Amino acid sequence: MVSLVKASRVVVAGVVAAGLAAGPAHAGAREAPRSAPAPVPVPAVEGPVPGALPGDPAAPDVRDTYPWLSTDVNLAARGYVEQEFHLSGAADAYSTTGELLEADVPYRTRIIVRRPAQQARFNGTVLAEWQNVTAGYDLDALWSADQITRAGYAWVGVSAQRVGVNQLRQWSPARYGGLDVTGGGRFAADELSYDIFAQAARAVRARGGTAPLGRLRPDTVLAVGASQSASRMTVYYDAVLPKTESVFDGFANIIGSAPTRVGPEPVFQVLSETDVRSPVRPADTDRFRRWEVAGSAHSGWNGQQYRRPLLARDLGSAPVYDCDRPPFSHVPLHHVIAAAYDHLTRWVERGIAPPSAPPLEFDADGSKARDELGLARGGIRLSQVEAPTALNDGDNSGESFCRLFGTHVPFDQAKLRGLYRNRGRYLAGVALADADALRKGYLLPADAAQNLKDAAEVDFGRR
Repeated sequence: MVSLVKASRVVVAGVVAAGLAAGPAHAGAREAPRSAPAPVPVPAVEGPVPGALPGDPAAPDVRDTYPWLSTDVNLAARGYVEQEFHLSGAADAYSTTGELLEADVPYRTRIIVRRPAQQARFNGTVLAEWQNVTAGYDLDALWSADQITRAGYAWVGVSAQRVGVNQLRQWSPARYGGLDVTGGGRFAADELSYDIFAQAARAVRARGGTAPLGRLRPDTVLAVGASQSASRMTVYYDAVLPKTESVFDGFANIIGSAPTRVGPEPVFQVLSETDVRSPVRPADTDRFRRWEVAGSAHSGWNGQQYRRPLLARDLGSAPVYDCDRPPFSHVPLHHVIAAAYDHLTRWVERGIAPPSAPPLEFDADGSKARDELGLARGGIRLSQVEAPTALNDGDNSGESFCRLFGTHVPFDQAKLRGLYRNRGRYLAGVALADADALRKGYLLPADAAQNLKDAAEVDFGRR
């Protein structure tokens, strides 16, 4: 039976929904004040879940001893730790239109935390990632070890959806057998996911006891999600958040949809070339930014390289794809995402809006405009596009997920010499392109330095 408090939440939800039905928000519009928003409870936290990392000689090398897709990065050398926690409580079930379907549905899930071991290494911002389940399992799509640990972020992966949790239960019944985000199968369309994600943010902000961040003191919690997870976050922001307590300070919707509602929490959308399919776009506002990155792919080379050994370890093999064109763009989209996180944090904490960026260009026939090398025109242009040594784009086709991988076709040495004449001119082009991206705020210094280091390895051959 719904409690009186929960019943009042249903009434409030109906009042807010009626107000939203009057018409969509627009740039510069003032959001109607939230009257008595539904509180987001703090879930019970258990952990860290005991276990040993893969290969630890003190423990058997079985999956029950470590978290799913536990990172193989040496976190200790970077002053970081990885820990897993179980969260449990009662979550509200919402439809995709924000209708409260049922209150106080029991759930149990897990979060995976990678954080600085000491407060001195922590920059104060938590990246709470809604884990992507498109492949049939939890995927920490936005975990980028170099950028996140270098800056001192805490990263928290949240298992909010049925597909991911069911795979965890099958993969390790001993570790995950008690997890359930469906209310015993009654809410199999992830109706609980929105409130579970919000409750995870409340848990991250908690102090003392079994707090997931230990003794770290977070100042800012950003909701981040890639692709399908960005779509779930869009529903949460547009339909559920207007009726509930605000627990996130900002939203990073990556390679996926972004909210249309104007709310107090800023939204930063970063898209690869793959994801931009129309010249019709929303305009930047004082609460919204959209960046489009030329030459990059929805799922590019960097993420594939990182996950391949982990999937081989945890699934027995990593997937192999037969695409129509050589897959996996090498344009480092994660470099631009790292810059976006820094901008979003400043936006939230100090009110400093991120720079706008030029969009990708389209021809009159509606196709993406390309130069004589086949590279996209417009957009954010890193050195891999402005001083290219390969065709990198966001397009591909073929089986399975090939359409998301983009293309990478290296130029031969004769073509490189025709473009640059010699290595020195090429390296100058790389430095100039990334200096421009740095100046405009689309790239961070350490990543520009890595680009130049990588460029030095390009083989021009002998004349």
